[in-house]
This record gives sequence, C-alpha cells and structure tokens, in this order.
Amino acid sequence: MILENNIPEEEMDEQTSPISFFSEDIAFEPKHKDKIVPWIEHTIDKYACNLSFINFIFCSDDYLHQLNVSYLDHDTLTDIITFPYTTPPHIEGDIFISIDRVRENADTFKVSFEDELLRVIIHGVLHLCGFKDKTPTEKEEMDQKENEAIGHYKEYN
Repeated sequence: MILENNIPEEEMDEQTSPISFFSEDIAFEPKHKDKIVPWIEHTIDKYACNLSFINFIFCSDDYLHQLNVSYLDHDTLTDIITFPYTTPPHIEGDIFISIDRVRENADTFKVSFEDELLRVIIHGVLHLCGFKDKTPTEKEEMDQKENEAIGHYKEYN
C-alpha cells in the first residue's frame, strides 16, 4: 500500500517506529526486525512502562570499549551499554551492542548467534524498564526475565 506521501506503508512504519536500529563502524542489521519490534513493545508493556524511543546501535568491540572508557570509566570489554535518558515507567534510551561480543558469547555459551542477540537486546530493554543486575539476586531476576522474554519471542515466532 502506498500512503499519501508516496512512501510505502512498510517504510513509513519503519520511519515512525519508536524503536530504531543503527550501526556504527560495522555493517550489521538484525534479521526479523518485524518480529523483534513487537516483541520489545510487548516486553515494555508487560512491565507497565511507556515507550517514547529506543535506539539500538550495533557496533564493534573497539567502539563499545571506547564508550565504556569514556562514559563509564571502565576499561573492559562488554556486550552492551544502556544509556537511559528518563526513569521508568518512561522509556527513552540508547542501547549500544557489540556484535563481536555477541558472537563470542554465543560460542562460549553454546547458543546460536540469534539467541544471544535476542538476550542482549532484551537485557538492555529490561535495564530501561528499571531492572538491575549488580547483585547476585538482581542478576538472577534479570536472567529469569530474559529467559521469559526469549521464551515468549520463540512461542509467537
């Protein structure tokens, strides 16, 4: 279907979605964005949060490491850094994901790249929803919520 402004409806939906995907210093685009976006929205709704926007930025280890050093004063590699711009229940933020780390973690944990990417994506979303993972109890709760969300994704896709 073509809308009044001559933009195909599927492109218009992508342009107006509050969830956007970008890449920095690598060429990467997640598969099945049409399934990932409603899954993220469902997860946010489940925790009674209100989505304004989330930008997912996929990058390399080097790029994410530099952010980690510059903004968080951590000189370590990581798979994800979440930058919230509001507090729950309002959701606005940028989520940076190292594709290098996701690939390595998938190998380490003997899971598919796609499953590990879903885990990291929803991990960042859960942080924006107010969940933390600093203590063992928080980490256990985060793991449980990640597993529930991934189970929901697989059940409906």
